[in-house]
Amino acid sequence: MSRAEDYAEAVLAIGRAEGDQSRLESDLHAFANVLAGSTELQNSLGDPSIPAANRQQVVEDVLAGKASKASAAAISMIVGAGRAADIPEIARALSSRMAGQRGEAYADVRSAVPLTDDQVQRLEAALTKQAGRDVTVRVTIDPSVVGGLVTQIDDTVIDGSVRRRLTQMRESLV
Repeated sequence: MSRAEDYAEAVLAIGRAEGDQSRLESDLHAFANVLAGSTELQNSLGDPSIPAANRQQVVEDVLAGKASKASAAAISMIVGAGRAADIPEIARALSSRMAGQRGEAYADVRSAVPLTDDQVQRLEAALTKQAGRDVTVRVTIDPSVVGGLVTQIDDTVIDGSVRRRLTQMRESLV
């Protein structure tokens, strides 16, 4: 089991104890997206020279009124342990575990921009049809994708990103 999976299991235990696993999952993904969009926040939370209590206070301030207490505590625990950079991977591992518990597949979708609810629903429908079982889609904002989507379901990666197309064009021109 990877470190991210260990943390995901701990977060899942918190969700079970608090009785709101889906809210915790949503809050963790939302925080991962905020983190991905802010270099300043990444630097602050990932700086080991800043005392853990100060980094945890930053988390509390960012999440104030936007996340459940259980979510804030779980994210604060991760940051306090020096694992802020692992939050996106922990969020994916948590969603994968929760989807598995429901008998569904989990699709990690990386996009340079947020997707609308309608786009997510259409993507879920298409992936469900392709996978032959219900698929839960979680979108992570990743500016390095440039445009398009990178989707991973289990061990299958579907890379429809602009970055990949540019790389292919560059390779064909060389």
